[in-house]
Amino acid sequence: MPQHYNIPLFIPHLGCPFQCIFCNQNKIASSRGVPAISDLTAIIDEYLSTMADDSENIEIAFFGGSFTAIDHELQGKYLAAVQPYLKSGRIGSIRISTRPDYIDDRILSFLAGYGVKTIELGVQSLCDEVLKASGRGYSRDDVFKASHHIKDRGFKLGLQLMIGLPGDNYERDLDSTRQAAALNPDLVRIYPTLVIADTPLESLFHEHKYVPLSLPEAVAVCKDMFLIFQQQDINVIRMGLQPGEELRSPGAVVAGPFHPSFGELVEQEVFKEQAGMALGNYKEKAGLKPDLVLMVHEKDISKMTGPRKSNLLFLKNEWQLESLKVKAHPDLVRDTVAVAPASDSRPALILTRKQFLLSKGQC
Repeated sequence: MPQHYNIPLFIPHLGCPFQCIFCNQNKIASSRGVPAISDLTAIIDEYLSTMADDSENIEIAFFGGSFTAIDHELQGKYLAAVQPYLKSGRIGSIRISTRPDYIDDRILSFLAGYGVKTIELGVQSLCDEVLKASGRGYSRDDVFKASHHIKDRGFKLGLQLMIGLPGDNYERDLDSTRQAAALNPDLVRIYPTLVIADTPLESLFHEHKYVPLSLPEAVAVCKDMFLIFQQQDINVIRMGLQPGEELRSPGAVVAGPFHPSFGELVEQEVFKEQAGMALGNYKEKAGLKPDLVLMVHEKDISKMTGPRKSNLLFLKNEWQLESLKVKAHPDLVRDTVAVAPASDSRPALILTRKQFLLSKGQC
């Protein structure tokens, strides 16, 4: 699959009509302040200089605020500023991020006229109680209405979900996941709620009225959400906030499950579970030998190994093995786990991700 490139243009808070309880965009975005129209060319050119010449897979993305809630004239200026890149073929499309309650037919016609192809909705939750507690200002019904509008008009639909919001719990997260999957989005992002400095959520945290998820809890919830989306062939393109300089600065994240490689942690848990199923299948087929090797695609080695080899140690103890190692095999595709005796160079049993998901769905 060709590499996809985003040129992110952050417009923090611009257009946001509400102060969401968790939000401080100047901390989350990778640059402070709102970029001037005159700055866009320099920003875009700098990104293009580092990217392969593959315009069909290069996209300009307006992130950070609620794009369609911006003053209509200013929206036009931002979109007009990037038209030369579309017309010259240097980029293939434009993506915007916005709120579900700022989508209608007039807005969609306007965006289509400027070459916008993908619209990401900051959904966060599909539980009205959680949305209200988080200060989002819209309902579950608004999300469904906007999503259907976007799909009906031929745009790609992206949904952004959050876990660990006030009033949230595991059951509500998975219910939101299933409802989101039913909307058949083209892509999904999942973010754990962090207590960011200078937000209403920070005040609730210090008043002991809000308890964030721990890192293991957040990873476990996201793993189950990720697998639901994978079962529906829905692409989860990110898990966890981008760890920019602002989030890494002292005091920016007050509390919560922040990790610079959060998505990797989630996928490591998936590989651990998939490998456990593969070992169980191998035991039924051939009986467990004391020394085994797990084989994966070379780019999945770290996901199979886990942090500080924790996956291998867990599986070794779980299956009472004397030795369990992992190595790359050139014939295996991504997200596949194979099992073989340590003395063999070829897999004795192969479990693809699709097979794993099918078996898991039948459990």
